[in-house]
Amino acid sequence: MTFEEFKHTALISMEEICQEIFAENQASIKIKKQAVAVKNLANIFDTALKLSNEKGFQSMSLRDLSRTSGLSMGALYSYFTSKEELLEMIQNQGRRLTRKVLTQQINADDPPDKMLRTAIRTHLYLTEIMQKWFYFSYMETKNLDKPQQKKSIESELETEQVFIDILDEGARKNLFVVENSVLAASVIKSMLQDWYVKRWKYARRRISVDEYAEFVIGFIESALKADPGSGTKNR
Repeated sequence: MTFEEFKHTALISMEEICQEIFAENQASIKIKKQAVAVKNLANIFDTALKLSNEKGFQSMSLRDLSRTSGLSMGALYSYFTSKEELLEMIQNQGRRLTRKVLTQQINADDPPDKMLRTAIRTHLYLTEIMQKWFYFSYMETKNLDKPQQKKSIESELETEQVFIDILDEGARKNLFVVENSVLAASVIKSMLQDWYVKRWKYARRRISVDEYAEFVIGFIESALKADPGSGTKNR
């Protein structure tokens, strides 16, 4: 699977994400026409992510958001009542999206080595499409209140658990040699995070997401002493 193939199969767009957000928050959102609400939500989230990645969410005011998005303060309050509520909406949807896409793309009937490649590619490709979203979530976790921080930590551990389960299964089937699957999964997650947290570095070196995916897969398989005949090609 390449990045281009992933884009066509995953069909992830800001509009689709905002449709889900609208459905999840219909009780609190005052605008009841879905087409209008989804269009404005997409504008709000695009603008909030842009401003937050430039100056930090805490430094961004709702007046900044209003001025840059072109929506009045009254219009903004039709979708959320505070910055904290907006932050929660962004974080919750990012967590749901990651869980949903990983579940859709990873076939539980595949052998563990193929599942590992799919999980690595899926995570990287998803963060490439939603780079601003993931960068925002990574940088803003420290500014969350305690309940939201707990959710964010649990979400990261949940993603790591996907890799832990694959590694353990691969070890049971003698496909991997894993001394500590928890630490191995943590290292894999750190390599995946580096792609969207330091995206500028790879852009400067003209490294594509497909190249990075192949490198990470090859590096991890080498560390796990996977069967040399398995390679790192798509299956």
